Amino acid sequence: MTSATPVGDAHPYLRAASAGVRHHTRTLTAETATAPVPADRTHLDVLHAHLIALHRLVDQLQAATRPPHPAAGRQLATAGTRLWQAGAALHDAFHLLPAVHETSADEDECHPERLPEGPPVLTICQRHLAAGHLVRRTTTPTDLNSPLHGHSTTCAQ
Repeated sequence: MTSATPVGDAHPYLRAASAGVRHHTRTLTAETATAPVPADRTHLDVLHAHLIALHRLVDQLQAATRPPHPAAGRQLATAGTRLWQAGAALHDAFHLLPAVHETSADEDECHPERLPEGPPVLTICQRHLAAGHLVRRTTTPTDLNSPLHGHSTTCAQ
């Protein structure tokens, strides 16, 4: 159990998002203890949205941090690159999973494929493309494809 959010806390939504992810992880872990549940497209779409939002936040933080604190700004830029790589991997995994098409005889049901913005399967692609345009303006292809460096310059292990 966590303590209540302090009155002067400027980040209640970030705390709520983190709590939501922790709760979901605990729930998923409890479910998989009995029968493993593979990831589905909806799950990966939601995780991708979360990672892309987090990537945008880290990108804004590094842009504001880099001028007064260049070393910290570089580390935040590296974190942003890793978030982008994780988002790209989720996007790729999403497309490797089979699509679930439920057939129904009722024509009055909702038909998401008829939505003006297109079927929901396209939302992950639209989000990924939009984020990709932003990433490519500030990051080189070499940086985007570089492996994780695997060590920290500030913490002894």
